[in-house]
Amino acid sequence: MAACWTRNCNFSLYRALRKHHRVPLITCKLPFCIRSSSSSSPAFMASQTGSGSSVKRRYDGFLLDAGGTLLQLAKPVEETYAEIGKRYGLTATTTDIKQGFKRAFSAPWPEKLRYQGDGRPFWKLVVSEATGCARDDYFEEVYEYFANGYAWHLPDGAYETIMCLRDAGVKLAVVSNFDTRLRKLLKDLNVLDLFDAVVISSEVGFEKPDAKIFEAALGNVW
Repeated sequence: MAACWTRNCNFSLYRALRKHHRVPLITCKLPFCIRSSSSSSPAFMASQTGSGSSVKRRYDGFLLDAGGTLLQLAKPVEETYAEIGKRYGLTATTTDIKQGFKRAFSAPWPEKLRYQGDGRPFWKLVVSEATGCARDDYFEEVYEYFANGYAWHLPDGAYETIMCLRDAGVKLAVVSNFDTRLRKLLKDLNVLDLFDAVVISSEVGFEKPDAKIFEAALGNVW
């Protein structure tokens, strides 16, 4: 399990830690950070001793991102958009949709938060820009598809790693720029109850890299 700090969030998290608690803590954003179950890695935060029945905690807390880290898409977004779009006369290719999605997703958003409440305004714009289809019924079917656990999966070894950290007494929190569908997704994938806190930008009113979202996480965990 490789050590990593979320690249654009490390300073904000550092400030939050100084304000609230001086505790060893690591954040993870890149998918490979939770795939390995090696207990020899210093970032694993837990090590086995003796015959392997005892686990020692190395870190007090672990903040984990959701989309693209804990939650992986079951299939590429462009394939889903295109497959559903066939029922609505969509003619855009998966290549065109992929490029359009990247442009729309990375474009500046005029509001304070991209994901407000259920995130529909933002996602409706993304879907429309990515596919060229602005039909409400098409968007709603796409939106509802991604609101279900079958559209996602956990990375290999994620569940076992989370359980090992819990057994070691490490505090666990999901901290994510996401809309209100996230809790249901975590429940569908049977991991919601494994975390001490789930902090979602659309609920707390702050998005990473704002230090306030990390402060909210620390306040919920300690």
